[in-house]
Amino acid sequence: MKVYDKIIIVTGGGSGMGRELTLNLLSKGSKVIAIDINDASLQETVSLAGSKRGSVSTFVVDITDKHAIEIFRDRVISQHGFVDGIINNAGIIQPFIKVNELGYEAIERVMHVNFYGTLYMIKTFLPHLLTRPEAHIVNISSMGGFLPVPGQTLYGASKAAVKLLTEGLHSELANTKVKVTIIFPGAVNTNITKNSGVETSRQTSNAIQKSMKILIPEKAAEIIISGMENNRYRVLVGNDAKFMDFFYRLNPERAARLIANKMRQLL
Repeated sequence: MKVYDKIIIVTGGGSGMGRELTLNLLSKGSKVIAIDINDASLQETVSLAGSKRGSVSTFVVDITDKHAIEIFRDRVISQHGFVDGIINNAGIIQPFIKVNELGYEAIERVMHVNFYGTLYMIKTFLPHLLTRPEAHIVNISSMGGFLPVPGQTLYGASKAAVKLLTEGLHSELANTKVKVTIIFPGAVNTNITKNSGVETSRQTSNAIQKSMKILIPEKAAEIIISGMENNRYRVLVGNDAKFMDFFYRLNPERAARLIANKMRQLL
């Protein structure tokens, strides 16, 4: 779906990749509804939009709250009349610890934001999207959604759930006008660690930087929007994601061992 003159919701639009997705869409002539739990971050996004700020509206929404999303939908339809697409970008990581050390509160938080937040947005807006001449749903998974990353196992599980949810949705909507795309970013230079409430030492941060080839969020957003406009089934963002996708399908155990070795110093 070409994004020009379309109204598109971006979750997590207040920072990182969500902010860059918002700005990229605005540059292509879209109207964007950016949502986030942090209003100050949303207003920073609006400020960065410059002359395009009139084409972005913001809402503070907790995507883990079904009722809040339903209220948000009603407000959006009332204010804008319709929506053409959703980019489910909002997500958090877990603390860099093993499953055995991870508390249930942290586990449930990751699942609620990454999986249920995405599901709630889809379930709430899909009936409306099916009435549009054309529409598009883009879900952000992760390289960790197809490849095990020790210390981020529950994060990976939540993103693997997003992967299969999206692929199943693609099959179910194959004969409709709603297109569906799944995104697998590799390492992208965002503030997801801080936004997730995860504390890391400078040593850990430096180790992550050295172990991964990190893509700037502007480039990641460009790749994602291109995939959306070309109705791609799946989009791999970054050379690391492309390589590990190939390697994991070729030899899953060796690929998993490679990532485990890179993460060993962090655990």
